[in-house]
Amino acid sequence: MKCQFCGKEESLPFACNYCGGTFCSEHRLPEAHQCTGDLSRRPVIVTEPPSTFSWQKPTGSYTAQAKRAAIFSRIEVRDIVIAWAALGFAFYFAYQRSAYFSDVGVPTGLAISLATVGSGFVLHELSHKFVAEKYGYWAEFRMWPMGIVIALATSLVGFIFAAPGATYISGLSASESQNGKISLAGPLTNVTVAFIFLPFALFAAGSLNLLGLVGFSVNMFLAVFNMLPIMPLDGAKVFSWSKLLWVAVFAPLALINFFLLFGL
Repeated sequence: MKCQFCGKEESLPFACNYCGGTFCSEHRLPEAHQCTGDLSRRPVIVTEPPSTFSWQKPTGSYTAQAKRAAIFSRIEVRDIVIAWAALGFAFYFAYQRSAYFSDVGVPTGLAISLATVGSGFVLHELSHKFVAEKYGYWAEFRMWPMGIVIALATSLVGFIFAAPGATYISGLSASESQNGKISLAGPLTNVTVAFIFLPFALFAAGSLNLLGLVGFSVNMFLAVFNMLPIMPLDGAKVFSWSKLLWVAVFAPLALINFFLLFGL
């Protein structure tokens, strides 16, 4: 879809809450696209000016690091919920014919899928957001409608193209190192979540055992899938930053997923 202001192609455009237009990340703000909507509805925050001001000459070297509080817009929350639900259904469809869900009903299987995918997907995207905001950048998740359709369609054949959206970052240009670290945070979060589910897979019984098995396998899949060195996946940015680190992360993930896939 094209930005209505500059004509730039944008796979995940931003919708203006005031004029209803769609714009790229550069022109997402009303003042950047000469918004014709009713800007009087914009919230205005008035703060009291500080009563005192002090400054002390620094005695050593100082590196400025801007920090931003994590802020979630209504659009971002909506997009996360929709993408989570879509992925949850997609993984349920993919696992429905497997041994995982052969002995459970639809409500139980769907609940397990939503819980395991939800924890992995939401925490994956939030890790991108929090690391980016640690560096002082604006970051928000936007769903990709076509990616959601592809995820649901591919799930019917047993494989999921799990790219329902992405966390977009704007601000001063991020360095290659910062971009790599922001990207790597997502897959590493999935690995962490997978190992949280592992004890349930090893030691629990019944539905908790199934929760652990699915939670471990789903999050390991999300980790290795997102580490593929293909744009716009995280792996492409990690590979560009450090090929050695990419191999160190991707190789064991690929091996674990190989064992999970073939039941070795």
